[in-house]
Amino acid sequence: MQVNDVISAIENWAPLAYAEDFDNVGLLVGDRKMELSGVLISLDTLEEVVDEAIEQNCNMIVSFHPIIFGGLKKLTGNSYVERVVIKAIQHNIAIYAMHTALDNHHKGVNYKICDQLNLINRSILVPQKNTINKLVTYIPKADAENVREALFEVGAGSIGNYDKCSFTIEGSGSFNPNDEANPTIGEKGETHFEEEVQLNVTFPKHLTSIVLQKLQESHPYEEVAYEITSLENKNQQIGIGMLGELEEKIEPKKFIQQLKKTFNCGIVRHSDLLDKAIKKVAVLGGSGAFAINNAKQKKADIYITADLKYHDFYKAEGKLILADIGHYESEQYTKDLIHSYLTKKFPNFAIVLSQKNTNPIQYS
Repeated sequence: MQVNDVISAIENWAPLAYAEDFDNVGLLVGDRKMELSGVLISLDTLEEVVDEAIEQNCNMIVSFHPIIFGGLKKLTGNSYVERVVIKAIQHNIAIYAMHTALDNHHKGVNYKICDQLNLINRSILVPQKNTINKLVTYIPKADAENVREALFEVGAGSIGNYDKCSFTIEGSGSFNPNDEANPTIGEKGETHFEEEVQLNVTFPKHLTSIVLQKLQESHPYEEVAYEITSLENKNQQIGIGMLGELEEKIEPKKFIQQLKKTFNCGIVRHSDLLDKAIKKVAVLGGSGAFAINNAKQKKADIYITADLKYHDFYKAEGKLILADIGHYESEQYTKDLIHSYLTKKFPNFAIVLSQKNTNPIQYS
């Protein structure tokens, strides 16, 4: 098995197309064609994690956080990032990072947080924009069904819980092949009119290349006319954060204590506890100050996230409770999620869960 086999499995699960623009995801170090001896799953890639990979005979690390975030202009070992990259290269260890590609997955980081809190009636807190594309193409009427089915085979026409969705309009198309053309229908130098179908199908944007490839393969025309547009529709399966409900209401003080126990927090930093039982819960693993207003708009009773600054807590404005449980604490179960997925995909291969606690913050 090669590095690329693991990458293909991961990117079928959490496509990089849905990672945030600021992020640095994918294969960061290593050769896609390298033969694998084992894969280590970790939240972060630090020197001690690379050492663990060496000890476990793993020559690939799948990490949630990217070790390389900004550009590297030199490799001299003067920073922890440079030392990790140098050691990985020296020991021929590939490093792959998922980060916001998994953050935006509807059963990714925040779904795992919801599992820990036993939340029901879950939905995406901040749906990602521009994730749905629409293909419009024109096909001879006799070939329309073949092209439609070919597009369905690669994932076009799926909308939420429905598949094989399309819309067609019948009409007449015209074209005049020149001397260099090789028309499948009509004659060179003669204007031809053909009964055609305008086919409309939507598809997730990460499938764009494979949808176009299948269109070219299945369409009978030498030159295929098509257009792709990005739709304004929100994709309720892709986005960051999650909203859910507790099965029973709970008093804020008791819920905060449960948070500390569930996420092994040294402390929970929070805004004023309101005189209202908690039922609706918003969560966002990692730095989530940017989504406070989203949690308020969704009428959450409490918003659980990390890395809130002093002035962020003022934004609660008596409408909800803001709870900062810590960056590592909010994402600590993510490596279990990745390990579980890859173990199921490759049940007879060494997929090892890192035992290293990479939390840089200590409580005294």
